[in-house]
This record gives sequence, C-alpha cells and structure tokens, in this order.
Amino acid sequence: MPITEKEVRNALRNVKDPELGFDVVVLGLVYDVRIDDGRVHVRMSLTSPMCPVAGQIVEQAKGLIESLEGVQDAEVELTFEPPWTPERMSPLIRASLGL
Repeated sequence: MPITEKEVRNALRNVKDPELGFDVVVLGLVYDVRIDDGRVHVRMSLTSPMCPVAGQIVEQAKGLIESLEGVQDAEVELTFEPPWTPERMSPLIRASLGL
C-alpha cells in the first residue's frame, strides 16, 4: 500500500522542538510533504534559523520517515522561506503558550 501524507505527518509528530516541547507538525514547521513512488520529500522549517540542534532535528525527521513501510527514500529540506511565525501553530497551542 502506498505511503500517505497523513502517515508521514503522523511520524513527524515524534520530532519535538527542544525549546517549546511541541512536535514540528503542531508547531506548523512542516511546510510541504510530497510523495512520489515511495520517495518522500518534506520541506520544513525551525522556530529559529540559529537552532543549535537543527541537524539532529532534520536527521530524526528523515529517520522516522524512512522507517515507514513503503518509503524507499526520504529527503528533508530545511527552509526559512517563508520564515516561521507563531501564527502557523494551531490556535489551541498558541493559547496554551500565551501567544
């Protein structure tokens, strides 16, 4: 059965932002998921371009995607265009953080 965007996003819910403690999906850091015949490309951002664990976050995301059944290859592209802002978070999470 082919991999779905929902499965990829569910896997990425296990990648936590170390500063805020929420996952990258809830924070709105996953900008795009493309799937082409078992090859997954994820375009994502971080809450700060100066994140000291950026490499670890990208590698964790890549590893989680590659562990999914039906995935032959995964690429995680880090971007800061457009820059992430708290408005990308779900309203409930924003409210819990007082934003």
